[in-house]
Amino acid sequence: MLACSDDVAVPGESPAEFRARFLAGEREWSEVTDRARAEGEVEFYHWGGSEALNSWLEFSARPTIEQYGVEARFRRGDTRDVVDLILAELASGKGPGEGSVDVVWINGENFRTLREADALFGAFADRLEASRSFAFDPSDPASSVNLHDFGTPTDLMEMPWASFQFTVRVDTSRVDAATAPRTFEQLESWITAHPGRFTYVAPPHYIGSTLLHSVLYETNPDGTGYEPFLRDRSQIGPEELTRLIRPGFDYLRRIEPFLLGGGGAVDDRGSPIYPATATALQARFVGGEVDFDMEFGVYDVDRDIRSGVYPETVRNIILPEFGMIRDMSFLAIPANAPNPAAALVAINALSTPESHLSKLVDIGFAPAVDLRKLSRQQRDEFDSAAPDLRGVTADELAEHEAPGLNADLVDLLDLVWIEYIAERSERPFHEIVTDAWRVTEP
Repeated sequence: MLACSDDVAVPGESPAEFRARFLAGEREWSEVTDRARAEGEVEFYHWGGSEALNSWLEFSARPTIEQYGVEARFRRGDTRDVVDLILAELASGKGPGEGSVDVVWINGENFRTLREADALFGAFADRLEASRSFAFDPSDPASSVNLHDFGTPTDLMEMPWASFQFTVRVDTSRVDAATAPRTFEQLESWITAHPGRFTYVAPPHYIGSTLLHSVLYETNPDGTGYEPFLRDRSQIGPEELTRLIRPGFDYLRRIEPFLLGGGGAVDDRGSPIYPATATALQARFVGGEVDFDMEFGVYDVDRDIRSGVYPETVRNIILPEFGMIRDMSFLAIPANAPNPAAALVAINALSTPESHLSKLVDIGFAPAVDLRKLSRQQRDEFDSAAPDLRGVTADELAEHEAPGLNADLVDLLDLVWIEYIAERSERPFHEIVTDAWRVTEP
């Protein structure tokens, strides 16, 4: 039975005072849980595009949080809209305790935007009871994925929540997984030999943007892959960026005539079709129009086969072997969270090994906990619970892993893609990049 906020008085200190004292290490965890129970609710905002996740939040996350006397209110939406809401409320003078958002599922440029606006609660992650299951030691290389978010230092202002790796999959009734392309160079040969059987999601959708970034890594003219793209724009400059990305964008132009809807010849672009969403691409893949699908989530193929979305013949493949981008997503707390203690308790509840195991079993979200920090029994439970990777191995995925590029570059590259690829602009490429640089400058 939930304890209503009317039953217990919220402690006398203001949300701002609570925040300052908690971050200073002056609050015991029992005091946090007492205050959370008094606050009585948590406003949890998340991307709502996954029905599997929505169901897990309702039937697993909700009872996990509410056992602490905190009513969980899940709000679906686009993360950028949530970030805009937080910034607008802060700009209007709504300070600590006066906002609308307690917890937001976030990463990449959205985290960077909030951090640069000083719109986050502070360094809370290592102060949670569940933090013992995570690597946060800067001297430990395994901590890097938790301490950086698309090139931006997290400084413990967000808690790791799920790990996602970009994977490409084929239907082996149409494409032999053993001989499928493993590089973009090989993919180009396959595409030209099979016109109309490949396409990808249009940026700025994250799936299309990730494919773009992967192409840029492999075609980097210096042969250094993702390394230069981890720097932010102040360390690169528009001229150097133009040099780095030109081969990748020329690659995407070369394959256009051979994509779905293309003219099928080098001198006939036709009308290439770029699906607007991952769901739209998946529908064309399942419907037999194209032979490749792509998403974040190494266990999605197994889940979608079991749910009937995919036929039994779909398999993950290693593409691109040069680097399959892996992203970590996080849970963060805005500076003006209306229920800051409830936010801390909710994130802690969802950061236990048990919660991560549930998320793995039920919806195939790879865990963010550091398995090395768990007991042997817990590690065995994760190993036995992991879904079938359907065509690849965990070692292969780890071997071909690559980090996401710096969030500072994402919007800029999307704008270049829109003008140079989607709009087929004939302006000099360096002008397109320079203008995109100027438009997206902070």
